[in-house]
Order: sequence, then C-alpha cells, then structure tokens
Amino acid sequence: MFEEENAQWGLVHALVLDGRGGARSIARTELDDLQLQAHESLWLHWDRSHPQTRTWLRKSSGLSEFSCDLLLEENTRPRLLQLSDSELLLFLRGVNLNPGAEPEDMVSVRIFGSAQRVISLRLRPLRATEELLVQLADGKGPKTASELILYMAQYLTNKVQDLVSDLSEVVDEEEEKLDSDERYAPEHGAVLQIRRRAAALKRFLAPQRDIFGQLTRIKLPWFVEDDGDYWNELNNSLTRYLEELELTRERVGLVLEAEDRRLSVRMNRTMYRFGVITGIFLPMSFLTGLLGINVGGIPFSASPYGFLIACLMMVSVALGQWWLFRRLRWV
Repeated sequence: MFEEENAQWGLVHALVLDGRGGARSIARTELDDLQLQAHESLWLHWDRSHPQTRTWLRKSSGLSEFSCDLLLEENTRPRLLQLSDSELLLFLRGVNLNPGAEPEDMVSVRIFGSAQRVISLRLRPLRATEELLVQLADGKGPKTASELILYMAQYLTNKVQDLVSDLSEVVDEEEEKLDSDERYAPEHGAVLQIRRRAAALKRFLAPQRDIFGQLTRIKLPWFVEDDGDYWNELNNSLTRYLEELELTRERVGLVLEAEDRRLSVRMNRTMYRFGVITGIFLPMSFLTGLLGINVGGIPFSASPYGFLIACLMMVSVALGQWWLFRRLRWV
C-alpha cells in the first residue's frame, strides 16, 4: 500500500535500514516527522521524471540548490563530487535491461549520500535496486548508508559482467564455426552489431572505472572502514570488463579479417581456374582464327607470300601490345 501511495508522489521506494541488514517501508507522509535512531539510515528512491520529485527535492529535501541542480540535470556522465559536511554526489551508469531496450542504451542513477541518508534518482527502472530490495527483505542487505551505495554500485557492475560474457560467447561461437566449416560465412550485420555494442559499452563505462578509483581513496567519516577495499575490488572488476570489451572488439575484427581472407583465397582460386581454362583454349582460338583467314581480300593476296605477311603483321601487333603494356607497367 505504501508503494502505491508513494508512487503518486514520485517516490518509488522509501525505506529505513535497521542496521542489521533489513529495512522497513514508510509512507511519503511520514518523512517530515521521521526521527532516525543512531543505528538507522534512510533510503529514498525517486522517479526523476515525476513533477513531485522536483518539488520535494527543491523544497523539502534540505539539499542546496547546487546539489538539486546537479541531481536533476540531463547529463548522465558518471561523476563524483564531495560536498560540505562530509556529503557526496555520485552518478553511476548501468546496462539497460528493460524490455525492448538495447543494453548499451545505458541507465543512470544519481545518488546523494550522507551519514544517515541516501537519496537516489532514476529515470528508468533499475534491476540493481530490485535485487537490493530482495536482499533487504531477506535481512541480508546493507546495514549503513555507505554500504547501501556500495551495494548499488556492485549490482550495477554485476549486470555489466553478464552482458560482457554474453558478447564474448557469441564471438566464441563465430570463431568455432569459422574454424570447423570452411564454407561458413558469418553474418556481417550481426557481427558488426557486437562490435558496436562493445565500443558503446566501453565508451560509457570507462569514466565509471575512474569514479571507483576515486572512491577507494575517499575517507569520509561515515564510510565503513573496509569500504575502500570493496571499492577497489569493483574498480578492478570493471577494469577487467573493459579489457574484455576491447578484446571482444579485436576478436570481431579478426573474424571479419578471416572471412575477408577466405573470400580472397576463394576468388583467387576461381580466377586461377579461369586462367588455366583460358590458357588451354587461347592457342586453339589463335590457330582456328589464323587458319580461317580469307587471304583473298587482304593486301598482298596476289603474292605467294601473302599468308606469311599477314602472320608477320599479327606478330608485330602482338609485340606492339607487349611494349605498350610494359611501358604502362601492366606486365
């Protein structure tokens, strides 16, 4: 019921983390009078496209105008900005797994974090937050605000791993088919689509790797002591995925090059066969043409040497062609 009521306000989820891995849902009307215990943290997940979200953020959230402008702007590039009072703004990207969407058409989540409060905004549904809700329902979710941000980043990164693995498997299949069947011809459109996806994912996710690197070095007082180690692991994981994406692009290039070489060899073999056939029939054509000359209508036909003169003229023409081809560097 709370979720239906909150949806009218643009509030997707409103949860109070109990500090033990669980959470309880609250209604939008409870926010103004909410008093958190020392071990509790508040997570508000908003729909950025809803008009009430903008109204609440600017009038009731307590955030500065500068922070509100950044959270509501259209630019979704990954960003990390430390604010006063040990607060931060964090923009992250993830693959789009919504029905009918292309995975490389990224989704983004904008996060404001403080010691006991996390405000996140999304434009499209996120699988990462859905999985996070399942963990909280099972009592195995984040216990603090810093862990909540870390969990969201981890789930977004895990979705990247699944997509990178799928792209790599498709390229594996294409390589196996090329190796096992000489007549197999990969569909260029599908192979190039894999290459475009890998390039787009790398372009959009490379800045996020730098963000994870910065988070390994940030020491905010409300961060859990070992958070830096987990951020470093996420940084290493995303670096590995980016390297796999680059390798996938190169492997697609090799698949296309192998197909081009195979077509070139096939064409050369065909032309060689035509050349052999032409070489067989060319002397025969020359002889039939030569013996079929009607010397009665050519110059010197009255001379007994007319046929010999005609042969010498053809030889002269052939020599002239050979000289011209040599001059033009055709032979």
